[in-house]
Amino acid sequence: MKKILVMCLPVLLLIACESGNKDLAEVVEIEKAPELIKEYGYILNDYNIVRDTIRSGDTFGGILDAHGVSQDKIFKVATKFKDSFDVRKIVVGKPYVLLNSKDSLNTTQVFIYEKNKVDYSVVDFRDNLSSYTGEKPVTYVEKSAGGIIESSLSQTMADADLSPYMTDKLSNIYAWTVNFFHLQKGDRFKVVYTEKFINDTIPAGLGEIKAAYFEHRGTPLYAFNYETKLDSTTVMDYYDEQADNLRRAFLKAPVQFSRISSRYNLNRRIAYYGYKLRPHKGTDFAAPVGTPILATADGTITKSEYRGGNGNYVKIRHNSTYETQYLHMKKRNVRVGNYVRQGDVIGWIGMTGNTGGPHVCYRFWKNGKQVDPFKQDLPMSKPLEEKYKEDYISFMTPLKTQLDCVEY
Repeated sequence: MKKILVMCLPVLLLIACESGNKDLAEVVEIEKAPELIKEYGYILNDYNIVRDTIRSGDTFGGILDAHGVSQDKIFKVATKFKDSFDVRKIVVGKPYVLLNSKDSLNTTQVFIYEKNKVDYSVVDFRDNLSSYTGEKPVTYVEKSAGGIIESSLSQTMADADLSPYMTDKLSNIYAWTVNFFHLQKGDRFKVVYTEKFINDTIPAGLGEIKAAYFEHRGTPLYAFNYETKLDSTTVMDYYDEQADNLRRAFLKAPVQFSRISSRYNLNRRIAYYGYKLRPHKGTDFAAPVGTPILATADGTITKSEYRGGNGNYVKIRHNSTYETQYLHMKKRNVRVGNYVRQGDVIGWIGMTGNTGGPHVCYRFWKNGKQVDPFKQDLPMSKPLEEKYKEDYISFMTPLKTQLDCVEY
């Protein structure tokens, strides 16, 4: 009997509508179950949701106290979970989400802090107090683009609706082969790159540049991002069509788009000090406060501290021959013992210590003696190992064809 009734349901509805029998139509109406909404690993339907941003004067404790979390739990988070979530480092303007209980108390059970568009930290106050970090699901979409420089590279990028970070990435790739301060009108580029999207729809920034072509003063320069292994660690480097490494052992400068305000000079005399001999054993690169300072070569951090006239500074040992030092930082981004790769951000331009303006004093040691880096015959980066070359050619060839087909 039940089967017959179900089969006849459309007919009953039709009769009800035609006859104006609204009561019958209402009786057979079936309510849909609400759609489950999942985010951050939680089913949001189970909570009252509060979305907000960190405001000036906000503290982690203040936010949670206002939503019924006990001081004991707040204190435990502040002292126990510094590695996964340091409550002192919440930043004004960053979004956060509260998952509150669906009862009259409306107490916060989960706190989620978005570090950026992808990464977030979670503090779960239910049962056993816990904290961990997570990532939103990210997809990578391959794209290609090209442009001809009329005024500046950054303006060309903007005109092509490309990420401003594309300029930085290209300047890193071609740091030793293209002088980005002296680009010429008519210089041109092509890129094959990936763009990140959250949940397939929300743009999350530039991914990697898989391949690039830069024509500077009529000279074509290809670059292909290729993966190798070094002591079980994955290493990505850019090579040209002949499998030569584009990277040199040392970058020319620790700051992009800066100017040299004072060179290495052992005979320097300064009027302020009565023209007494005051040798300058570093090279000063002037740039605005907050500009990233880059490691000029791979190496291990041996000093990261504040000391006297140096202010905040970092020192890196690259091998048994070379060391570099970076002075007057606003803030350091590395600790002693960290291993950094060429181009990693180790700090930011500041005015700490003895300095008359924002800059980084870059010092260069060879065999324990400070020298002028611009007068050294610096080594090349390690070439691509022979065992990789056949695979590299197979990897590079279709990318080169793809680049050649990109229109400006």
